[in-house]
Amino acid sequence: MVRPKSKSPRDSFANVRLTAEERKEIEATARSLNLKSISEYVRHLHKLHIRNIDQNRAFYEVAPEAMYSADRLQLFHKTKLGQIYLGDSLDFLHSRSSEKSIDLVMTSPPFGLVRKKTYGNEDAEEYCNWFRPFAEGFKRVLKDNGSLVIDIGGAWKPGMPTRSLYHFELLIMLCTEYGFHLCQEHFWWNPSKLPTPAEWVNVRRVRVKDAVNCVWWLSPTPWPKASNRRILAPYSESMLDLLKNGYTAKLRPSGHDISNKFQRNNGGAVPPNLLAVANTESNGRYQDYCRKNNLEIHPARFPAKLPEYFIKMLTNAGDTVLDPFGGSCVTGMVAEDLRRKWVCIELSESYLRGALGRFQGPSVNGAVEKGVQYTINTPCALPIDEATIPLSEDGGKTRPATQSNGLVPRTSNTTALFSERT
Repeated sequence: MVRPKSKSPRDSFANVRLTAEERKEIEATARSLNLKSISEYVRHLHKLHIRNIDQNRAFYEVAPEAMYSADRLQLFHKTKLGQIYLGDSLDFLHSRSSEKSIDLVMTSPPFGLVRKKTYGNEDAEEYCNWFRPFAEGFKRVLKDNGSLVIDIGGAWKPGMPTRSLYHFELLIMLCTEYGFHLCQEHFWWNPSKLPTPAEWVNVRRVRVKDAVNCVWWLSPTPWPKASNRRILAPYSESMLDLLKNGYTAKLRPSGHDISNKFQRNNGGAVPPNLLAVANTESNGRYQDYCRKNNLEIHPARFPAKLPEYFIKMLTNAGDTVLDPFGGSCVTGMVAEDLRRKWVCIELSESYLRGALGRFQGPSVNGAVEKGVQYTINTPCALPIDEATIPLSEDGGKTRPATQSNGLVPRTSNTTALFSERT
């Protein structure tokens, strides 16, 4: 009997170049799934992908009011200008808050670290999917000329001296899928940060100290309200000398035309997008309050100067600032000092009990402290004899038996490498 002709014959071919090792791995995986060939395995993956898209589409097509409820939020504390809520910030973003009511979202979400932390970080590989409903919420509540500022640290891949790309993938997702514009990237340099990851920096000596967090400044528009005149830095000694003694206007070798306008005193220098702010507070008002009342101290606080910078540059007095991952409510404290309305939301009641210490007494005294000047030492400034310092030819893959001082390292664990905020 002649086999009936298929309505959808598999007569189309696609060539996929594989290494011998890749082919063996794919064939082994196919066999473990009771699939007879690589072709069946590819079709199986395609069906899973389509099913996943359909499930996600069904999830996001559910009306927000059916998924989120303002009733689940508990008003934990209230000040003259601000409110602290205990609960899930998604309920606030999609239900409690009015559309286009927020001028600035200033936040530091849990980082996508490779090792779970007590404050609830998300796995790096799943980070973008976890963040999607927050992105939807930010787009909903932000005013057209408002800003979204995200402080986010990087992560190292487990057991390897290479970096995860999760925070860059998040940035691309926010811009390409949700229509945000990257106004400018900032880098928060913490001068007090320890030389981490110690395994690659101090033991195998194949990487340098990881000392910056990325801070993404985004907006629904390319033209958010902003002014850098509110965040001026002191002039350098050379600039002060130039203002005092003058400068001959001329075309520099770089092609920049330095005119007489360069000698104008504008009251201070426009700061760079490298923010030098040490995170060294250990005996401040918040910590003292927590210790006195036997309360848990939040392990991943950013310094007050960080939200102060963006609140001053991007909002006016009376505007509304939101921190959906409130933690110990540093953002709320600074916003209160600067006479902005504000909302902080936090899932952990333990952290919020400690956060109350920031709002005790007549003055919070968080954003008015004077700045401290820091310098970055020039690398390659110390004389060395290259002949006595060989390169690690295998890139640090082999762990040295001893350190350069002759001491045996205390730990050989390489699977717990991660980036810290403090």
